[in-house]
Amino acid sequence: MLSFFSNQIDRQKDVSNEEKTLTDLEKSDGSRFPGDDYRPSDRKNWMAGLTLEKLTLNKIVWPGTHDSATNDIGIPLISRPLAECQTLSIYEQLVLGTRVLDIRVQEDRQICHGILTSYDVDVVIDDVIRFLSETHSEIVILEIRTEFGHKDPPEFETYLADKLGQFLIHQDDNLFNKPVSEILPKRVICIWKPRESPKPSRGGILWNSDYLKDNWIDTDLPWTKFQSNLKHLSEQQPISSRKFFYRVENTVTPQADNPVVWVKPVTDRIRKHARLFISQCVSKGCGDKLQILSTDFIEGDFVDACVGLTHARIEGKV
Repeated sequence: MLSFFSNQIDRQKDVSNEEKTLTDLEKSDGSRFPGDDYRPSDRKNWMAGLTLEKLTLNKIVWPGTHDSATNDIGIPLISRPLAECQTLSIYEQLVLGTRVLDIRVQEDRQICHGILTSYDVDVVIDDVIRFLSETHSEIVILEIRTEFGHKDPPEFETYLADKLGQFLIHQDDNLFNKPVSEILPKRVICIWKPRESPKPSRGGILWNSDYLKDNWIDTDLPWTKFQSNLKHLSEQQPISSRKFFYRVENTVTPQADNPVVWVKPVTDRIRKHARLFISQCVSKGCGDKLQILSTDFIEGDFVDACVGLTHARIEGKV
């Protein structure tokens, strides 16, 4: 028993030391980067506010959300704090400026996070369609995967094609260098990641797992995750030569051996340092490699930071 409490104290010290490391780094290096003072006049239409003829897919720094459809998951005040990573609906996230969604489903098409469930995936699709109907130039990356430990929903590829067909951007390696103006009026890159079913074919209406990659690590230590994100990003090709999307998740994950297991207080250890991460990317020569940056509990300032670096890229400042 004494050993258990000693380990708990040590874990909290580790967390505190790593939080201090990030805070000290921000004080010493700052969080400035090209475009850091840019603010879109309308986050709902931030792509439309840029020069679409210059805005190629690979120049976009895509603001994304992690476990996007968890706003109604589990039981309020009981299991929800253990799994909720967003409080906004999918529609509200898109209006705020989110352009990459991370959706997890189980066999009956319910949204899930581990063993906890929320609503049917129809709610997600309807929110996406509603947003698309209210805008004209915004492109969305919709990643849908079968959650770990669950079975694929039957005939799900057909379902996605039927629901989103008029908006879907067909898989094409040449799209990354194309400006948004040439891709419109198609609006959705839908990436379907089944666990057992055949993955979508190259050149088809849906994109497969080869086109969205990341290097996620399971830790609640913010400096450890920050360093891992920088390391793995530095090993990627520049966006100018990359033929897939690469995601960095500015999140940390509750661990069973730590007394703090609610998502919000844990992920806040790193969430507030998104601008610092972008600044470090640029200063360490990775500014031309950052592409998708995802977060828990997305806020407007996070969107502004991503859009600001995007604007700097199309203006030739990065």
